[in-house]
Amino acid sequence: MPSLLLLAGDGIGPEVMAATERVIHFFNKRGAGFELQSGLVGGTAVDNEGAPISEATLAKAMAADAILFGAVGGPQYDGLSYDMRPEAGLLRLRKHFDLFANIRPAICYPALADSSSLKREVVEGLDIIILRELTGGVYFGEPKTIEELGNGQKRAIDTQVYDTYEIDRIGRAAFDLARTRRNHVTSMEKRNVMKTGVLWREVMEETHKDGYEDVTLDHMLADAGAMQLVRNPKQFDVIVCDNLFGDMLSDIAAQLTGSLGMLPSASLGAVDSTTGRRRALYEPVHGSAPDIAGKGIANPIAMIASFGMALQYSFGMVAEAKALDAAIAETLAEGLRTADIAAPGDEAVGTTEMTDAILGNLEMSLR
Repeated sequence: MPSLLLLAGDGIGPEVMAATERVIHFFNKRGAGFELQSGLVGGTAVDNEGAPISEATLAKAMAADAILFGAVGGPQYDGLSYDMRPEAGLLRLRKHFDLFANIRPAICYPALADSSSLKREVVEGLDIIILRELTGGVYFGEPKTIEELGNGQKRAIDTQVYDTYEIDRIGRAAFDLARTRRNHVTSMEKRNVMKTGVLWREVMEETHKDGYEDVTLDHMLADAGAMQLVRNPKQFDVIVCDNLFGDMLSDIAAQLTGSLGMLPSASLGAVDSTTGRRRALYEPVHGSAPDIAGKGIANPIAMIASFGMALQYSFGMVAEAKALDAAIAETLAEGLRTADIAAPGDEAVGTTEMTDAILGNLEMSLR
């Protein structure tokens, strides 16, 4: 029986997770058999368990086939120490399970092309992926500290570090992913000013020669890539980059689609040679949005679509994943909009109404 651990987290996390649970139960009624467990993470875990994620929750995650993650954080936690902040729970999950490959699709649904800040012709039909290396680089490199220098001066240190194997495995993931799409990978780094960028390009070239010559590989400096993402985003297929650049570039790509509330993501580990199972965590790109939490107006699409990615990547339910994506597209085509994607003057629906419509269209598509 497939198992899912639901970690709703903070802010709007519980609201969009509740909407997604309704979708999971829809598939269970059709025989999917998902076994669900839940746990605390982020600020709510700090408040109730004394840590951003407990050992008991980590054990639940170890036993699950996949993790669905909502969002963490809020202004009330800003004064906490680095290792106690809500985000540390998510970082620990990524590191603990070595979830090194973060897949962030940027898809512009036709019905939302006018919601983008760019012209319709630039974004309509957009379908690209940012593949972000997730467990290395400056977010995890040591030393990471703030030093007292005396005379009122301090020095902050963050260390950007990558080993060959880390670049090689994210490169292979990029090439494998591109083979299922349009067979084109663009690798982005800053080799002109960073030694990690020099190594990144060198390893990407070597990996490309090791059985991936059928995939087109291009290189681009990350700052130029940011410019090209807003100039001509449809030139790309799969963009692969390090942890820091992937974080920034994926948010740029998200805005092309009209709203961060629209975009899912998957964080994948290596396939276990014994069990054949791949560790995986699925989460919306948006944050906890504490300003709208509890109002029933959060956009549930990114969380629901994240479950759709779980259907595809963790459970091999490709037809069901396509049906769910089609239901989302049809709902948007019918004109339903939550506040974050509504045009000025349009009437916005709430979280429940949007979920109702998606479930209705899902029912129709699977008849």
